[in-house]
Amino acid sequence: MKKIFLLFLLAISFSACEKDDICIDETTPRLVLEFYDDASPANTKNVTGLKIKGEGAIGDLVLGTFSGVSKIYLPLKTNDDITKYSLILNSASTNPLVINEDFLQFNYTRENFYVSRACGYKTIFELLSFPAGVIQTEPETPDLPWIRSYSIQTTNIETENEVHIKIYF
Repeated sequence: MKKIFLLFLLAISFSACEKDDICIDETTPRLVLEFYDDASPANTKNVTGLKIKGEGAIGDLVLGTFSGVSKIYLPLKTNDDITKYSLILNSASTNPLVINEDFLQFNYTRENFYVSRACGYKTIFELLSFPAGVIQTEPETPDLPWIRSYSIQTTNIETENEVHIKIYF
């Protein structure tokens, strides 16, 4: 009788177990920017001391400083249709004449999809049509823009497996 009761308790304890809640699906994608040489547009170009700040956050959220990379990933706001970034080239320089700041504003629509219990919701974005999808502006300081031009490769931002915008400098 004790063995049957023990076996019954063991069976009940295992029946209460659930599968692990680990998200293996792709979640909300980030915007993929790739940098190219303006003089030779077919060649990628690494950035040097590129500091990226999210505009509009309290104290402007610094996403990091990038050097020696030609591709970066930027998150877009999932609760707004506009995200602004400040891109500061040569930000670590002690010479203020080589530090150059440009602003990029991304305008988009967004749609939420339920992925799973473990992952929750995923937001996909669609940039507005050219030229409203990306707006480049200069700060009030009198320097020339370091971003010479940009090219939108795809307006649908559903995955991080492709370049969304090419930036030439």
